[in-house]
Amino acid sequence: MIIAIPVANELLCMHFGHCQIFRFFEVDDNNAITKTEDKVPPPHEPEVLPQWLGELEVDLVIAGGMGMRAVQLFTQAGVKVITGASGVDPQEVVEAFLTNSLETGKNVCDH
Repeated sequence: MIIAIPVANELLCMHFGHCQIFRFFEVDDNNAITKTEDKVPPPHEPEVLPQWLGELEVDLVIAGGMGMRAVQLFTQAGVKVITGASGVDPQEVVEAFLTNSLETGKNVCDH
């Protein structure tokens, strides 16, 4: 599984489309992180990031907030989305997800 986390200033970026990088976590069948890689996304334009992440075969995106159109595009492409995560260390977010202890709140994006 590949999990993508939007990152700004080394923390989970609260708005999916405004991140500096995406941190990718490869996870094996035992829920262990086997690889971490940072990639600079293309410029933020409508529909670009869901397409880009889909081409990179991402299975899950965890974000603080994401617009409803992006959520719809990911869903149509078979990519799971979790919003409402808090702005902490990206690896801690992934580890919490993998241990079923990720706490989420409201999607902080209003568009």
